[in-house]
Amino acid sequence: MLFTRKQSNMVDAESALPGRDTEMPLPAKHEVLRTPLKGPFPQGVDTAVFGMGCFWGAEKIFWEAPGVYTTAAGYAGGFTPNPTYEEVCSGRTGHTEVVLVAFHAEQTSFEEMLKLFWEGHDPTQGMRQGNDVGTQYRSSIYWHGDAQHKAAESSREAYQAVLTQAGHGEITTEIAEAGPFYYAEDYHQHYLAKHPNG
Repeated sequence: MLFTRKQSNMVDAESALPGRDTEMPLPAKHEVLRTPLKGPFPQGVDTAVFGMGCFWGAEKIFWEAPGVYTTAAGYAGGFTPNPTYEEVCSGRTGHTEVVLVAFHAEQTSFEEMLKLFWEGHDPTQGMRQGNDVGTQYRSSIYWHGDAQHKAAESSREAYQAVLTQAGHGEITTEIAEAGPFYYAEDYHQHYLAKHPNG
């Protein structure tokens, strides 16, 4: 029962699960890009963290984009250190499913990554994405530095104007400074490359 409830309210730090010190073991290379999943990344490679619902499809959007060095599925925005997938799905860690995107700043830009983010999901659904319901599916941008913060806020305003004009609702995307990124289990990494019909 603990791991099957669909939470629509955020847990607080005091009520969050305790987690663990041990990080998830990772594959040596990206299944598609054949690059390392974990930094330090080469000079000129910047990172961004996006939550767009289930991380399987979201990750594929980014690994297919020009200029992307590597991607990884993981968890961010919560309290529990090194959570498991089942713990995140319980709604008791505060995390959302996210994708870490590392990209060559000379070949693409954070603004291009934001475009993929906004166009890749419905950011107006609150604690859900389609049939996936719970706090772990909320839309989110976790920024690094002032430039990413300003770009994220500006893009939200611009996209909201387009949505409003088209008769759609208010954007519910969480925009916050990036905290710890915890890699998801090996079987979640590059899932749709391993299971194209997943």
